[in-house]
Amino acid sequence: MQIQPILAALRKHKIPAFLIVLEIALACAVLCNAVFMIGQRIGEMRVPNAIDEAGIGYISVRGTDPNLANADIPRDLDALRQIPGVTASAAFNMIPLGGSGWNTDVGTSPENLLSKDSPNVAQYMFTQQGPEALNLRLLQGRSFSGEEYAASTLGDDFMPTAHVVLVTRSLAERLWPGESALGKRIWIGKQTNYTVVGVVADVLRPNQNGLGAAGFHWSLFLPVSPNKGMGAYLVRSAPQDRERVLRAAVQKIESLSPAAVVKGRLFSDIRDKFFANTRSMVWMLVLVCVVMLAVTAFGIVGLTSFWVGQRRRQIGIRRAVGATRGHILQYFQTENFLLSSAGVAIGMILAFGINLYLMQHYQMTRMPWVYLPASAIALWLLGQLAVLAPALRAANVPPVVATRSV
Repeated sequence: MQIQPILAALRKHKIPAFLIVLEIALACAVLCNAVFMIGQRIGEMRVPNAIDEAGIGYISVRGTDPNLANADIPRDLDALRQIPGVTASAAFNMIPLGGSGWNTDVGTSPENLLSKDSPNVAQYMFTQQGPEALNLRLLQGRSFSGEEYAASTLGDDFMPTAHVVLVTRSLAERLWPGESALGKRIWIGKQTNYTVVGVVADVLRPNQNGLGAAGFHWSLFLPVSPNKGMGAYLVRSAPQDRERVLRAAVQKIESLSPAAVVKGRLFSDIRDKFFANTRSMVWMLVLVCVVMLAVTAFGIVGLTSFWVGQRRRQIGIRRAVGATRGHILQYFQTENFLLSSAGVAIGMILAFGINLYLMQHYQMTRMPWVYLPASAIALWLLGQLAVLAPALRAANVPPVVATRSV
């Protein structure tokens, strides 16, 4: 197939050819970034969380007298642990993926704490059986001993007086890259520091706090005795018992605190709620991709059909001098491939520019180059499929009818 006659024909139809190239370029740019964003959002929803999500139930208690927390919390926990099927129960200040949380900047020294690079971490506090309630997986060191669940400091910060802490693996690697975190000190405030006694598998924080995926696992865990900062209970059981255990736990707390507002949720529901907006965004981006591809396909079909109608005489002459149906079909497919290639080339440049803009203004990461050729191949295939029907109609035009048309 000679390219020169195709280029000559396209030069006679500059505006329609330009429009289809522009349409393909925009589709390529949008498709690259949309698919990249879809992949990122799906990755966020599937981010690992090293706790027993399938067996955890969450109970929030509101409306109790905070001054009675030192007595009420041990009473409630004792009642929860007596429910058949409960393997562990503890009071927490917050829970993973709960939405709102206690966050703080930490450092490896008081000076480092003041730097701009000091990481912001989730600050979990729990009573005894906290590690068992979450099913924290210890990677290095040890967990807390009974005497380390000590009283909190006076005031409203509730910081424990036992200066030991567990950190997630991601936080340990962030603070002490290439080193063991055991025995190191982590500073929370200028005057307060804690010794790392154990490193646990990565646990998600209550929210991303604007840090993106990099800081989603930056968490630390502190042992405390019951205090008014504890606003939630976690009960852990076998997955098949979790609904029954959660109902029994809510009923038990309601009977112990009739004036309180008690709500129970499975952790799977908490995860679903946390990622609800992300899931909606994924479907919205999928819809954008489908609409963009559909508009592009219909544009190619419409333009090619128009050109077939305009070139009936030309097609008939070519058929009369020996061109086969395959030659006619190949002509329109090659023409579409050239237009698609021009659009894809421009679209790749636009896709890269859009990604740079999103990186600068919306904390997006750099798009891997593999998305560019993948989108190009998709649009080439789309173009060939879209042009197929009009090209087949052109190939099926009888030479006699075509040559008699005016």
